[in-house]
Amino acid sequence: MKGFRGEILSLSHDPAGAPDAVRHEADGLLVVEAGRVVARGAFAEVAPRFPGLAVERLKGLIVPGFIDAHVHYPQLGRIASHGAQLLDWLERHIFPAEKAFADPVHAAGVAEAFLDELLRHGTTSALVFGTVHAASVEAFFAAAEARELRMICGKVLMDLGPEGLRDTVEEARSESEALIAKWHGRARLGYAVTPRYALTSTDAQLAVAGDLLAAHPGVLLHTHLAENTREIAEVAARFPEAADYLDAYDRFALVTDRSVFAHGVHLPDRSCERLAESGAGIAVCPSSNFFLGSGMFDFAQAERHGVRLGLGSDIGAGTSLSLLHNAGLAYQAGLPGGHVLDPFRALWLATGGSARLLHIDGEVGLLAEGQEADFVVLDDAATPLMARRTAGASLAERLFALQILGDDRAVRRTYVLGRCVWDRDAGHGHA
Repeated sequence: MKGFRGEILSLSHDPAGAPDAVRHEADGLLVVEAGRVVARGAFAEVAPRFPGLAVERLKGLIVPGFIDAHVHYPQLGRIASHGAQLLDWLERHIFPAEKAFADPVHAAGVAEAFLDELLRHGTTSALVFGTVHAASVEAFFAAAEARELRMICGKVLMDLGPEGLRDTVEEARSESEALIAKWHGRARLGYAVTPRYALTSTDAQLAVAGDLLAAHPGVLLHTHLAENTREIAEVAARFPEAADYLDAYDRFALVTDRSVFAHGVHLPDRSCERLAESGAGIAVCPSSNFFLGSGMFDFAQAERHGVRLGLGSDIGAGTSLSLLHNAGLAYQAGLPGGHVLDPFRALWLATGGSARLLHIDGEVGLLAEGQEADFVVLDDAATPLMARRTAGASLAERLFALQILGDDRAVRRTYVLGRCVWDRDAGHGHA
């Protein structure tokens, strides 16, 4: 058993219209045993309950580990690829890079580098795309299991993909079934059925995705939705009988409370109503949406309909794995539509909101008693400018400055199950 003393902040639920969601101890104590939080509260109140407890003093703001609701680990090396919107960008930069993941050794190397980067940025859980190759998912899960991380991943289904990135209806079913049997629920791992997007799968393969989702009640559905106007037009042409893009998925039983749709930049109200009714949600990816010129997510529309939201980096179209940075961009994305994203709600989206979207909020995201002890220590004076802005500032102002000015430099330490796995000042991770 070990104690961690410092300033602690988390959200117990969505703070939109609920100020009691903020849980903050200016001088707090987090008590961890066997990788779980067994007590949390003001130091003066909690410490006497644990006489003789070894306590480490942490300098900075302790928050739950960030949870990335949508990211592509195979695209790590293609971040910052110039000059195209979504469909052309995929053809030019991404599909050629993903073909290399047929090689398990290559996949394993990228998986390790990707997880190093996540932890350096304070991200301790994520919903992750592999490639069409089962080996890419095997490599990712093996690397995540060795680090005891809570991660969800899936083999991409795309029987209409380009040469070298194409599976079959039969492979989609058999390889997904085998991966689910081996990895889902093992250690801290979970599986997501992962059609790339509506245009890269035949109707028969989308039907298989629906079958897999129905047959395995614990797995998620992870795909893309309404990201780019050209993509939407092509989906409308391919599925003329569908009411909208979401309906194209709905016809194959892919819209459920376990469905996570990335982007949702251009959604008609009917889609938002259906998302809210089904319990499905959107992984908002502001950095990616800006970078590919896709547009800005309509937070006001989503809020009107009560759509469940999380926050994603969407590397490699996203330009930073930092969910602090992405939270700051989410604020900027909301302003043109008249939505002012509160910094506490932005933190919620990056922690408990994404956890709820991924159905892992019973285990992580709240830094609550009984949860797994994944947390991050943030330094709001990580740069001279941040130090100047946050000196003497309120908690809300400090949090907002971290989101607007912060990135991986603001992550002093990352802890997984109460164990330090990244220490900025030491310049390395810890076993």
